[in-house]
Formats: sequence, structure tokens, C-alpha cells
Amino acid sequence: MPVKFKDYYASLGVARTATDDEIKKAFRKLARQYHPDVAKDKKNAEEKFKEINEAHEVLSDPIKRKKYDELGEHWQDGGGFQPPPNWQAGGRDADSAQAGEFHFGGTGFSDFFEQFFSGSNRHGFPTGGRGDDGPAHRGQDIEGDILVTLDEVMHGTTRQISLQTTAPDAGQAETHSFTVRIPPGASEGRRIRVPGKGSPGFGDGEPGDLYLRVRYAAHPDFQARGADLYHDIDLAPWEAVLGADVVAPSLDGAIKVHIPPHTNNGRQLRIRGHGLPKGRGGERGDLYVVVNIELPTQLTDEERALWEKLRQTSHFNPRQHSEK
Repeated sequence: MPVKFKDYYASLGVARTATDDEIKKAFRKLARQYHPDVAKDKKNAEEKFKEINEAHEVLSDPIKRKKYDELGEHWQDGGGFQPPPNWQAGGRDADSAQAGEFHFGGTGFSDFFEQFFSGSNRHGFPTGGRGDDGPAHRGQDIEGDILVTLDEVMHGTTRQISLQTTAPDAGQAETHSFTVRIPPGASEGRRIRVPGKGSPGFGDGEPGDLYLRVRYAAHPDFQARGADLYHDIDLAPWEAVLGADVVAPSLDGAIKVHIPPHTNNGRQLRIRGHGLPKGRGGERGDLYVVVNIELPTQLTDEERALWEKLRQTSHFNPRQHSEK
């Protein structure tokens, strides 16, 4: 079954020549607008959030973006698309394509992404046929990706999944629906096993299993590294020099963070126990607030005079300081 091409640049509203920084900013803006936790129309927002996450997943990764650009928007137009050598190494190959197909629903990723960018084993039917004659053969296992938000990782969730399977010698597809439980603290890359939901066996063989690989949905405010979360916070120069109390987001709600005096750019302030669950037992990772000192881009005459006075009166010399 052919899959529909996804225009990831259009999903994020950026040009094909967009820089990495432009892609990042476009995603953050849209993610804040459509994040299921804050959007009023949650159903439509959820679908849009999945769409922009998928686009960000591909375009923010240099390797995936290169493959996507090589694929081109006219890849389904017959002779118009000629993939470069070895392009199919990251997607479906001809041998597996003849072994059968299946299509997911409810995982958060489109068939287009699953086929070309997930690296999943999407074609698991035995090539010998599905007849009842001959020795029994167990069906092959199937792998796919499942998109999980950080809030779902925090609290756990259940997901309704559908799986449509089509064997190469079958006249019609079979669709199965089932519920998958995602436990709190499910780590990035964890494989959730669903017994008996893989490719059907033949003869008297049992079906294979389905494995869903957890993929964290990108968040506009946090980056996850294991169970730890990282948040970039912008400070004015005087806040970094003099210290300040600022408010930062966390998965538990807004929290107050004390910025000590003489805080350098890039410093990481650790807030214990505000990361993701580490599994059973209630232990959690940490939240790191990463300082980004923002300089003013426009100055009033009064502000410029104050900066000039600071330059004249200050004994601080960063070049001299770094040499000591």
C-alpha cells in the first residue's frame, strides 16, 4: 500500500533552506501553541502536535534531513524520483517489501515516517507463504515506534493501537486493535512487548510479537537526557552578576529558582527530584536549569550612558581574567 508523502517543511512553516536555529524556533512556537497540556481544542491539537513532532524529528537530525531532502517531494511520480545509491538502507528494501506489509494506528507516527525514517522492521511475514501444509513456522516479530509525551512518561498512560497486516498472498488486510500500557518512567528507546501481535505464523505456528519502541515527543521547554530534564533560561546581564530569583517551568508546575551572584553563561543549576521517574520506587531524576545570558540589542540614551559609566568604572577585564 503506498504511503502519503509528508511535507515536513510545510508542517513547521519554514523554507527548505531553513537553518537549524530557524527549525528549532519554529517548532518551539508551534509546540507551545498545540501542546496537549495547554491547548483548548485537545483533539485537534493532539494531531497537530504529533505532526510537528514528526517533522521536527526528521528535520532537526542532520542525517534524517539529508535523506528526506534526497527523497524529494516527487518521489511517488514514477520515473521522476531516483533515490541515491544505498538510500533504501534506512527504509524498506525490495526483499522485505515482498514479504508483506503492515500499518500502525495510534502510535503517533505516520506510515511515511515508519517506512522511511524509523528503522523499524515493518515487513515481517515469512516469505514461504501462509498455507496450512508443511511444517509450522512462528510468525516474525514486528517493531515500530510509539510517540510518548513527557507528561505520559511522568504519569504513565494507555494507548489504543491498531495494526493492519497484509500478507503477500492474502486477498485482504486484517486489522487488530488492542490497548498498550506505557508505564511511568518508560525510558527513551525502551521496547514494550505485546505478545502475539506480530506477524501471523503459518501451519500451526504461533504469531510473532509486537515491540513498540518508546520515542519521547520533543518538548518546547525541556530536553530529556535519561531521567534528567534540561531547561534553558534567559537572564539579563545584571541578573547574572547580582543574582536574582526567577520562575522556571517544571513538569510539576512553575518553580522558583535562585540565581546566585556571579553566575556565568552556561552554568547548570540543579534542582533535585524534578526530572522524570526512574521506574518503580518513586525515585526521579533532576531538573537542570541552564543559564543563557541575553544581551540587550537596543539601548536608550540613558541605558547607553550607564553602560559607558560601567565600562569606565569597572576593573573587570575578562581577557586578563582568563589568563590567570
